[in-house]
Amino acid sequence: MRETLYRPATLVVHQGTDRDPYTGAATVPIYQASTYHHPGGTSGDYDYARSGNPSRAQIEQAIALLEAGCSGFAYSSGMAAIAGSLSLLKAGDHLIAPRDLYGGTWRYLNRILPDLGISVTFVDTSDLDAIHKAIQPDTKGLFLETPSNPLFNITDIRSAAALAKEHKLISFLDNTFMTPLLQKPIVLGIDVVIHSATKFLGGHSDLLAGLVTTNDNGLAQRLKRHQNAYGSVLAPFDSFLLSRGVKTLKLRLETGQSNARTIAERLRSHPAIERVIYPGLDHFPGAERHFAQASGAGAVLSFEVSETDHVQALLKNVNLPIIAPSLGGVETILTHCWTMSHAAIPEPVKTELGITPKLMRISAGIEDVEDLWEDLDKALSG
Repeated sequence: MRETLYRPATLVVHQGTDRDPYTGAATVPIYQASTYHHPGGTSGDYDYARSGNPSRAQIEQAIALLEAGCSGFAYSSGMAAIAGSLSLLKAGDHLIAPRDLYGGTWRYLNRILPDLGISVTFVDTSDLDAIHKAIQPDTKGLFLETPSNPLFNITDIRSAAALAKEHKLISFLDNTFMTPLLQKPIVLGIDVVIHSATKFLGGHSDLLAGLVTTNDNGLAQRLKRHQNAYGSVLAPFDSFLLSRGVKTLKLRLETGQSNARTIAERLRSHPAIERVIYPGLDHFPGAERHFAQASGAGAVLSFEVSETDHVQALLKNVNLPIIAPSLGGVETILTHCWTMSHAAIPEPVKTELGITPKLMRISAGIEDVEDLWEDLDKALSG
C-alpha cells in the first residue's frame, strides 16, 4: 500500500496496486490458480488460494485504503461478509442491532445467530439511550446500518461508536449505501466496516461480493483466521471485476446521486405519491445528523405510493428500471421492499417497522435523468 494519501478520485482508480508488479500490465491479472509452487518445499507469499490470491489481495488492499483500514477481506457475497464479521462473536455473546435493516441481515441475525448461541436485541439505534439500555453484561457487539434500509433512519455514528468503546463492544457498520466516498465509519470510530460489494462498489450488477475492513490489528488477525478457516472467499475473476468496478465508483456515484435527488424532488410533488424518503430533500428529519457524518445523500431513495393498486401498475408499466432486489448498478433498479429486499421479514414485523406494501425503493443509475423521469411519470400516471 502506498504511503502517500491520495484524494478519493485518485484512490478509486489507482487503489493499492494499479499495475502488475511482475509485468507492468495496467491491471492486476486474473490469477486463476488454486495452489502455488513451494520452491524447495518452502512457501512464499501465497501457498493455497483459499488463504490468499494476488487478484483478491489487490481488492482487499483497496478497500482497506479507501476506508482507512489496516487490512481488508474479500468474501463471496455481502452476506458472507456479514457472517464473517460476526464470527468475531462467540456462543453466549449478545449483539445489539437496528430494528430497521436489510432483510437478509435481519434473517441472519434472527434465524442463524441464535442457533450459534448468540442472542440479539433489536432497538432503534437512532436513539442512543435505547442502545445504552439494551447493553447487558454479556453484550459484546453493536451492529449498525446508517442510513437504514429502506426507511433511512440515521444513527449518530460517532456517539454510537464511543458508547461501544466505553462498554468494550465491537462495533460493526454496514456502509453499503454510502460507500467509502460518502461516509468513512472507521474515521468516526467504528471497528469493523462491511460492504455488499455486489452493489455500488462493483457497480454493474454482474458479480456477488462482500468486503470487510478494520483498523484494529487484533481484529484483523482474527478476521483473517476465520476467513481462511471458513473459505467463503472471493474468486479471482470476481476480484478482477470488483477492482475494475471500483475504478469508476466516483463517476457513477456522482451521477446516480444527482439523478436520485432530481427523482426524489419530482416524486414528492407527484399526485400518485404519498411520501418520499431521501436524505437530500429539504426537511428530511435526520438531515443534520446525516450530513455531520456523510458528505452526500447517496443514490438510493424510498417512496410510498398513495394507493396499494399503484404498486402493480408501476411494476407493470415501467420500462427503464430493472425490477429487482438489489441496488448500486449503472442501471436504475426499482424494488418493491415488501416482496423483494425485505421478504424475509415477517409481515407483522414489517408493518410494525413502517415497511408497508406501498413502499418502493429506487437505486438511481447513470441514465439520462429526463428519460428516467418520463418513464416513471408515465408508469405512475398510467
